[in-house]
Amino acid sequence: MNKLKDKRWKVIHSEYLSREPWLTVRKEEVELPNGNRIPSYYVLEYPDWINIIAITRDGHFVMIDQYRHGLGVTEFELCAGVCEKEDGSPLISAQRELLEETGYGNGNWHEFMTISPNPGSQNNLIHCFLAKDIEKIAEQNTEPSEDINVHLFTIDDIRELMTTNQMQQATQAAPLWKYLAMNHLV
Repeated sequence: MNKLKDKRWKVIHSEYLSREPWLTVRKEEVELPNGNRIPSYYVLEYPDWINIIAITRDGHFVMIDQYRHGLGVTEFELCAGVCEKEDGSPLISAQRELLEETGYGNGNWHEFMTISPNPGSQNNLIHCFLAKDIEKIAEQNTEPSEDINVHLFTIDDIRELMTTNQMQQATQAAPLWKYLAMNHLV
């Protein structure tokens, strides 16, 4: 495989246009390695996120549904959330989110993949976890802004969701497609 050449841009000037909890926008003037300048380049700053492919001991996938106002739709999703600094690690954030949103926990966990939602304009990563042999250990404990329903799906249900374009959230579809491919399920 070829080695990538470092093509880092030089930042000439940087300023924040917004610093809200869910909208931090940085405007920069940058110079490319070839000398070209971009006077206004915008970067959205977010904390890292997590999502979880959660599978019960009997092989069911724990999924949720919730309304997403950006697209104005209710869809099935993986359990997901923000890596909170207080948690100390993406794994602890993932375990906390799964328990809060679904009431499921325990099991065997490992980081399955790390992806970027949009490296052209966002500065965060998504840590995707695979949790197997999880079990129901509590009731949901959602935030006031969350209206989440929990669903248990078979692998056939997951394959149908994916092949019929019923999951539009790309950062959640990617790990599910990887899981299906690695397990020769497509």
